Amino acid sequence: MIIKNGLVFNEDCFFEEKDLYINNGIIVSSIDEVEDKAEIDAKGNYVIPGLIDTHIHGATGHDFCDKDLSGLEAIARYLKSQGVTSFCPTSMTLSKDLLKEIFNTATNSLPSDCARIVGIHMEGPFLSEAKKGAQDSKYIITPEVEIFKELNKACDNMIKIVTMAPECDENFEFIKAMKDEVKISLGHTTADYNTAKEAFENGASRVTHIFNAMPPFNHRNPGVIGAAFDSKDSFVEIISDGIHIHPSVVRATFKMFEDRVVLISDGMMATGMENGTYELGGQEVTMKDRKATLSDGTIAGSATVLTECMRKAVSFGIPLEEAIKACTKTAAKSINIFDKVGSLSIGKIADIVIMDKELNIVKVI
Repeated sequence: MIIKNGLVFNEDCFFEEKDLYINNGIIVSSIDEVEDKAEIDAKGNYVIPGLIDTHIHGATGHDFCDKDLSGLEAIARYLKSQGVTSFCPTSMTLSKDLLKEIFNTATNSLPSDCARIVGIHMEGPFLSEAKKGAQDSKYIITPEVEIFKELNKACDNMIKIVTMAPECDENFEFIKAMKDEVKISLGHTTADYNTAKEAFENGASRVTHIFNAMPPFNHRNPGVIGAAFDSKDSFVEIISDGIHIHPSVVRATFKMFEDRVVLISDGMMATGMENGTYELGGQEVTMKDRKATLSDGTIAGSATVLTECMRKAVSFGIPLEEAIKACTKTAAKSINIFDKVGSLSIGKIADIVIMDKELNIVKVI
């Protein structure tokens, strides 16, 4: 396949008009390497890498925690239709036995019309009850290496990210033991600056939905956010749906963290659905006009797909190139899959989204 005349988002994160060559699902260097020379004319359109959502619970009425393979396929099929070609299905705080069943569903191969699972994001149960958000407190436990290993074994070591509260990890023993096996993300936490900074120094490398479910960035108590800023190898997730974070804070976050920002959706089963009543982690959620809340008003994930979060970020004043990078290159780097996806470089998987100048999807490859 040859994609001609498009404005291609290159690995240096700017657009250039060029042709892309694809052979057997891989980007190649020249037309001579292409067996099927069918052409797509992308003149006047953006050609960008497939988006990567590292934090998503569900969509189209389904949830990863349903432990239902057909539901997981439906989520993945919807994501691909929206230009999200890789994702980490994300769990909630539930019992160990139930999580094992849930995680096992991710080990199945998905059809070709689905987005690709690139790992599991285990959000809980190693969280702070004080910052549980929409998580069920009755299943919250202290971080335990053996429990994590048992859960990871149930899914053939597919857990890519574990969200945890570092103040609950005595002497940072879990972080020290697991830092080389999984990306440790600080979230649902009451940690102060010193605790979070020490967690990063001991091996934590991410922040889960920054600003949400953690202390605020205070001028005398900068908390997790300040610690992440000072920990230059860390990445930060942000939900740019126009509900979780004020546009000014989205702009400030990109200024503060630059190429360490990972856009996520935190989408739940109401994503892609009409207003109504849904479920997240066994709790009833009401979604109205893309805002999903528990009965007490607590925001319960988002109902916005990552593609729309990217568009929102652009509408808030984030340069298009930075918004795309946060959904592709940076997202891939944050979970060590940039050797395969995240850019349109020679030798990488040809996950490609063609969009018009209004950022409407023209074609997903």
